Parts: sequence; structure tokens; C-alpha cells
Amino acid sequence: MNDVAGARGSSGSSEAAEPRELALAAEFGPAGREQWQRLVAGVLSKTGALPEGFTGAPESLLTSHTYDGIEIQPLYTADDPAPPAGFPGLPPFVRGATPEGHVRGGWDVRALHRTTDPAATNRAVLADLEGGVTSIWLRVGGDALPVDALADALNEMRLDLAPVVLDPGEQYEQAAEALLSLLAETSVPANEVTCGLGADPVGLRARTGRPHELAPAAALAARVAERYPGLRTIVVDALPFHEAGGSDTQELGASIAAGVAYLRALTAAGLGVDDAAAQLEFRYAATADQFLTIAKLRAARRLWARVTEVSGARPRGMRQHAVTSPAMLTRRDPWVNMLRTTVASFAAGIGGADAVTVLPFDSAIGLPDAFSRRIARNTQAILLEESKLAGVLDPAGGSWYVENLTDELARAAWDEFTAIERAGGIEAELGSGALAGRLADTWQARSRRIATRQDPITGVSEFPDLEEKRIERERAPSPVDGGGLPRVRYAQEYERLRDRSDAHLAAHGTRPRVFLATLGPLAAHSARATFAANLFQAGGIEPVNPGVTGDRDALVRAFRESGTAVACLCGSDSAYAEQAGEVATALREAGAVSVLLAGKRADHAGVTGFVHAGCDALAVLTGTLDTLGVDP
Repeated sequence: MNDVAGARGSSGSSEAAEPRELALAAEFGPAGREQWQRLVAGVLSKTGALPEGFTGAPESLLTSHTYDGIEIQPLYTADDPAPPAGFPGLPPFVRGATPEGHVRGGWDVRALHRTTDPAATNRAVLADLEGGVTSIWLRVGGDALPVDALADALNEMRLDLAPVVLDPGEQYEQAAEALLSLLAETSVPANEVTCGLGADPVGLRARTGRPHELAPAAALAARVAERYPGLRTIVVDALPFHEAGGSDTQELGASIAAGVAYLRALTAAGLGVDDAAAQLEFRYAATADQFLTIAKLRAARRLWARVTEVSGARPRGMRQHAVTSPAMLTRRDPWVNMLRTTVASFAAGIGGADAVTVLPFDSAIGLPDAFSRRIARNTQAILLEESKLAGVLDPAGGSWYVENLTDELARAAWDEFTAIERAGGIEAELGSGALAGRLADTWQARSRRIATRQDPITGVSEFPDLEEKRIERERAPSPVDGGGLPRVRYAQEYERLRDRSDAHLAAHGTRPRVFLATLGPLAAHSARATFAANLFQAGGIEPVNPGVTGDRDALVRAFRESGTAVACLCGSDSAYAEQAGEVATALREAGAVSVLLAGKRADHAGVTGFVHAGCDALAVLTGTLDTLGVDP
């Protein structure tokens, strides 16, 4: 680093001084990759993760993969080049859709409302707006708010200050007329209207499995585009693909294909390609995987920039609406959802989303209450007002990791998009079931990792609380479903097991139990007993640990008093070698139908199964509940 301070020498001469080299942290020697690798190898050796005689790069053992097969390296450096990301507001818009980003006013804080009662909706909407929300996302039609109650639900709302974005399902034409009539009755100038009509025939087909023509939505857009240049008629909703268990690449590829289908329909309806592109807003899921969410939103803008370039449209950044993932929300220990949505909304803001919706923490249970809605909007208030998150343009830009991940996601998603196009487009792929098949394959792979707890779910598959007090909420309106892509939640299978346990508790006064037979001193069995207890509680099974160790007869007496027919041995490998077979046989003779062992598979008499890191926890838990006679 050159120190050029002081242009004059000590004599006061105007001659510039020679620049000096300033050595930062000079007391430390230079650090190189080889030194880092030695430290990595040392840590891996201590944990037993480095095989004896391993000669490869030690960091290769830390490489992980996304569901799209993208390798995530443990370290990225300047030797991992990615293509230039450009500048904010310029193609390919990776760094943001506009030059100023959201520095001046922050992103749009958008709250979802799905209550059927117009008066209750109006109260909740006004409370949100007073609490800092800047736009309203309103579900109307079908089993949601009646279309003819729209005016009552939006009573006293200033549509020039807070836009309304409709989620109208199949009734988008009627809902659009209702909102347009309401706008006509206000004093809002037509050129200042920035609402959204929410028409999405492709998303409807994905949800319902039934074809929905694009032409009526395109005709609606063509009719209102000239009068309301800031209004967006079409939403390209990628949530159906995400909620079916899909990967980030599949979500991106399908959304870009849907966007292209809408461009074709809109231009066929008479709009120019520039005006057609201006009618679209894209909706993406933001998950607790912070970096993948950031990279996904950046990659989406790059992909859409390429589409509009090829289409002949003038350069225009993609309008993005990020929603905290419904699939990641849990019904059990729902308070943890506050943490998930905080990380997700942080990532959405960093990734450059134009509007962000934080779903309340109780959304998977039913209709949110006033407290959960307040927490949802205050989550964004903290990020914007206290953390000043929007005060920096593309803060992740320049990160070797983020730039490489953005590039790899964009390339993989472009392959997915072009594959959909070669098959005839998004409608053809939905009609044939090919896209559904690929999403199902990803969900199956994800389900395996959830079942084996490689994808942990805090409060559900990890650190569950059997004593938690379940919260009750009013039932939410039925979503637009039936015959289309499934809606999944990552925690659903564990929660079904917990439901079985709750029903058993209500019927019998006790939870299903498993007896922990601890072998050896505390230091020998503590880790495995804790592991086993955590695993069984994930299925609603109460672990019984009498604190008796080593004494076979005492263990047998405690087992008989436990009121269960399943036992699990917990101890060290040496304790197993000395006692496992003897104790397991004694427990079987005392009435144990199943004797499991906490640890890797080994040949011990009387042991009928094993629980260990990487085992199929859902299979173990289901089998245990079945063995205990707990009704499915």
C-alpha cells in the first residue's frame, strides 16, 4: 500500500516525496494456501475425518454439493474467477436492477393477507401499514377474501402511498376489474398507480394441473397498459416449483420459461416487447440458505437480461418479489421460524429483491395473529432501519464465493430453461408431467437427506421439545390446489410422527417411550445417550434414562418399570464389546420386543437395530412407534 500523504518534503519543497510501502500486519509471516491446508489437515485428523494415508487435498473432504450438483468449496480465492458482474442498473443486472438500488428508501416491505373476513382484513391491513409495511399482498377469490369485498377490505387505504398486489387465483379478471374500479374512484393519477393484478395462468396450471389459457391475461394487460403504465398485470410465480420440493436451478429455469411464455402471449396481444416486459414481476422463495438465496436472485436477473436482450427489448432489470419459503416453515417449535425468516429476508435484501415478504412464524399452522404479523414486519424494520442493510449496493458483490455461485447457478438454470424450451415450453412441460417428474426426483433426494438428518431442521429433527405448548390458530383458507404440483414442507414427516405421539398421549396419558440402557461410566455413555434421546424425541418418543449403568440386573429391573417394550443400548465401543450382547439378551428375556444400539452396526447377540449419525431416522422412529403399537 503506497503512503502518499504529505506531498512536500521536510524542507517544505513542493517536490513530491517518494511513495513509501506500508506493510500491514508486518509482524506476521505471509499466509499461503499450503499453510491453510496443513491447518485443515490438523483439524480433520483430530476429528477422525482424515483417513489414514490420505494424500489428496484435505479441503476436498469438506466439499459439499447443492441439489443441482453444484460443488461448494470450503475456500474461494482470486484463482476462482467468475465472469464480470457488471454495474448496478446496467446489463446483465447481476448487481441490481437500478443504479441506485434501494439506498434511498429501502426495498418494498410487502405483507401477505389471506383472511376471508373483509373487516378483519381491513383492520390487519391498516395495522401493517401503520407499522411500517409499504405494500399489501392480498389473496382474493375462491376460498379467500370475496372479490366483491375488496373495497371494504381496503377501506381508508391510500393506494397512492401503498400499492396493492392481488393474488386472485382463477378469478384474476374479476379481481382486476374490482381493483381498477376502486382506483377509478380515487384521486390517484393513473400514471402513479403501481399496483399488481396478479394474473398467473402458468402458476395456476402448476397448482391445479388444469390448463389455463394465457390469452385472457395478455388481453387484460394490453387493455390496462396504456392507461396505467406503472401497473403490472402478470406475476411469474416460482413458488409452485419451490414448494414442490424443487431445487434453485429448477425454480429459476421454470420461472424464466414462464416469463418467456408470457412475453410471447403479451406481444401476440398487441404489446411491444418493451411494454410486455414491463408487465411482469417475478416471485421467488428466499430460504434460510443465505448464500444460495443471494446467488439465486442475482442469477435470475442475469438470466432475464439475456432473454430480453435476445427478444429485442431495451435493457430492463427484472422486478423481483422475494417471499420467505413456506416449505421451510414448521408447525412444531414454530418460534424458530422467526430465525429462519430473518436469515431469509436478510439474504433477499442482500440479493437485491425489490419487494420482500416475511411470512409470519405461525403461517404453517393457520392464519397469523396480530403478534406474529408484528414480528414479521419488524423483522424487516430492523434490517432496514437499524442494520441499514439497504444502504450498500450489492454488498455481496466481489465475494469470490458469491460470484462463482451466481455464475454456476445461472449456467445450470439456463440449461434447465433451454431444456424446457426444447420440450415445447413451460405449458408443454407441465402438461406432460416431465417437469413434475424432475421436481419429484429432487424432492426424493431432499427427503432422504432430511430423513437421515443431513439436512437438519432445528426444533424438529434436531433439539425437539416434547414439552412445548402447541399454539392454535384459525384455519387458513384452502390454497389453490388439486391435481397439480404438490405442496411440501420439509418438516412434514417428522411432524406426522409427533402427531401420532400426541394422539397417544391424549388417549393413554403417557407418550410412547424408549428405555435407554446406559453401559459404562457417564463419560462412556453420555454422548451416545444424548444423541439417542435427541433422535427419539424427534418422533415424539420419550426417552427413559434411569441413571443405572453397567449393572445388568439393575438395568433389567429399571426396564421392567419403564412401561415400554423398546430399549436402546448407549455406551462406548469398549462397553459394547464387554456387555452389549449380555445386556441385550437379558432385556429381550425381560420382554423387550426390540433392542437398538446407539452406534455403528456391529454383531451383538440380542440387538435388533441401530441408531447412528447418518441412519434413516424417520424409518427408525416409524418402526419404533409401530413396535409400541402407536396408532398411525
